[in-house]
Amino acid sequence: MTSPSRVASRVERQPAVRVLARVGLAAIGILHILIGIIALAVAFGAGGSADQSGALQALVAVPGGLFVVWAVIVGLIFLSLWQILQSITAHKPGEKLIEVAKCVIYAALAGIAISIAAGGHKDASSSEKTASGQLLAMPGGVLLLAAIGLGIVAAGVVFVFNGVTHRFERDLRLPPNRWATITTTLGRVGYVSKGVALVIVGGLVVFGAITSDPEKAGGLDGSLKALTEVPFGIILLVLIALGLIAYGAFWCVRAFASRLKEQ
Repeated sequence: MTSPSRVASRVERQPAVRVLARVGLAAIGILHILIGIIALAVAFGAGGSADQSGALQALVAVPGGLFVVWAVIVGLIFLSLWQILQSITAHKPGEKLIEVAKCVIYAALAGIAISIAAGGHKDASSSEKTASGQLLAMPGGVLLLAAIGLGIVAAGVVFVFNGVTHRFERDLRLPPNRWATITTTLGRVGYVSKGVALVIVGGLVVFGAITSDPEKAGGLDGSLKALTEVPFGIILLVLIALGLIAYGAFWCVRAFASRLKEQ
């Protein structure tokens, strides 16, 4: 009887499956580039929501944007399925857990994208504030919200660490050509920038828990907009925005320049 890992390994080696996984990687890149562009617009006084839902809504609003959103949806769905295959073929329990977590994140993004493509309107920042308020109203909710914030801060620190130490390059499997230098440079800048953004988001969530103010825990969009109200915040916001664009470009280049992971 063929084991599930062998079946999954055969499936993930199929050319069509690998192409669709690459489309999914590019979809992640497109979302981050759009978030970075919106963050730049916010820095210079324009509106917009600098998060995944805001990026997708901005994309739908431009001619031909809906087609791109559906392409992103397809990519995210197949990328989440790809992570399932990766979790089955992974050897260590920790690696399996990481791949499952990635699957859940990509599937959730696909769900948000489908809702927006179908004409729905999602204000992620408002939803996060509502969720924070509900948590604060629960017994022990302050501690739970603070723990979530600290978890986001920890994730941000990991991103910064991976960018500074180039640790993320271990899984890239780049052929030795000119794309390798471009990809790693974009990744180093992007990882550090996204890490800083996550640390800010997590810090504000913790602050919201300490002050029992859910308005402070508004997610990525609210955190980036909060930078416009502090000294030198605009400069930091511009740098983060450019870094998020670099991170998105890293994913796009990686999608077609690197070898996909083999188990």
